[in-house]
Amino acid sequence: MTFEEINNDAFEKGIVVQKNRGIYQVQVDSKKVPCTISSRLRKKLVYPIAAASSLRHRVLEVEEIAVVDPVAVGDRVEFVYAGDGNGVIHDVLPRSSQFSRTAAGSKKLEQVMVANVDLVLAVFAAVKPTPHWSLLDRYLVSAEANRLPVIICVTKLDIADVGSVEKDLDPYRKIGYPVILTSSINGQGISELRSALSGKLSVLMGKSGVGKTSLLNAIQPGLGLRVSAVGTGVSGKGRHTTTYLEMVPLSDGGGVVDTPGMREFSPWEGELTDLAECFPEMREYLGRCQFRANCSHRKEPGCAIRAAVCSGKIDARRYDSYLKLLQ
Repeated sequence: MTFEEINNDAFEKGIVVQKNRGIYQVQVDSKKVPCTISSRLRKKLVYPIAAASSLRHRVLEVEEIAVVDPVAVGDRVEFVYAGDGNGVIHDVLPRSSQFSRTAAGSKKLEQVMVANVDLVLAVFAAVKPTPHWSLLDRYLVSAEANRLPVIICVTKLDIADVGSVEKDLDPYRKIGYPVILTSSINGQGISELRSALSGKLSVLMGKSGVGKTSLLNAIQPGLGLRVSAVGTGVSGKGRHTTTYLEMVPLSDGGGVVDTPGMREFSPWEGELTDLAECFPEMREYLGRCQFRANCSHRKEPGCAIRAAVCSGKIDARRYDSYLKLLQ
């Protein structure tokens, strides 16, 4: 049966709450339906650009889509039952938002990590491992490109030099990013974080070892254990892979999606039409450079952003992250 032959009454709607190696678990009320996806979702149909009356509505060509996977956790989808309680996803409903990155090993493919997401939670350990703030800057740029709010969460405050951590975080607070300092040992910041996540679909960004499992267990007993069971496949570079993602519900409403095994992260280049716009502290200087919109803010004379860096109005470390992303 082709897509055109399916009666609209046969379609069911649900939310993708898990995906693993081509199988998508779609939540419908209180049950989950394992689904595959229709091959048509992996193609882009190109139609004539003209008035409807002047040309027949026919497909001119078929292009491959520029995404790793057309269906993401969090997507609202339409599917049909295909027997044995399984289904086939035939359509992805419009997204309110998404969080993407450039697919590993390819600068031409977008990987949508979570769809219809409300919040990005960037998790870093104060120590063990040492935080790499340039990675945080990449998370923030991707969130800005997708117009998503971010909370910076720092773990392991009970064993850290708090003064040093506060100094590192000061530029982000000045920009306006909310920061929550936490410890799963003494409970610092846990109630604040629990309240911030309540009722929202949040995507957790952070490298292995930063204490996400302990943090989630402190927020909701057993939550971290359930999340850490996701993505335990073995890859050539380590324990985790990102082929298995799952939305885990919160008792107060909403849910979290962890992104295990991500050793590298690059914002999706298709979203970065103006990289400087994704740095909030640079926005007020845009259009004030000598070369206006033609300024890359790298070496040009009369650059307002470079002048702001020299005067200390823009953090030099953040500016360095901008230059590295510009490359």
